Amino acid sequence: MSDRERSDLLDTLRHHRHLLRHTAFGLRDDQARTRSTVSELTVGGLIQHVTRMESRWAGFLERGTEAFGTDPEAALAAHRASFVMREDQTLEEILTAHAAQAARTDDLIRTVDLDADHALPVTPWWPEGTRWTCRRAIHHVLAETAQHAGHADIIRESLDGQKSMG
Repeated sequence: MSDRERSDLLDTLRHHRHLLRHTAFGLRDDQARTRSTVSELTVGGLIQHVTRMESRWAGFLERGTEAFGTDPEAALAAHRASFVMREDQTLEEILTAHAAQAARTDDLIRTVDLDADHALPVTPWWPEGTRWTCRRAIHHVLAETAQHAGHADIIRESLDGQKSMG
């Protein structure tokens, strides 16, 4: 586990977080919860989902499978709800929660044993006995963040023509 590897992971994650957060720049709350494509996704909902996803994987780095809970139906319902920016939420609140979670995850990336591994819960996509290292979980967070930054960029461009890049 080199300092260089940790630095690269942190820099890459910060870059993709920036792209995700940039899609929300200048949006009003109503715009942040607007569906601008055939998808149900919104900019605010995506940032909220990435925050929840990152929180769960940070928990995995610390506690293993316990972080995912024991009720798969409740977990699925919470997963679906994480994509929805409710009427009583503000974009500022969602961005603040995202920044706080990002700081927590960054601290873990600086200190966690990247080679430590934990079992994943049994699901249709993770068969019994599947184990991931902390390194792989961090790469998963990177991939999810990048993927959802792309989704958010399309939604933002559909809203008002603004793009993260280009």
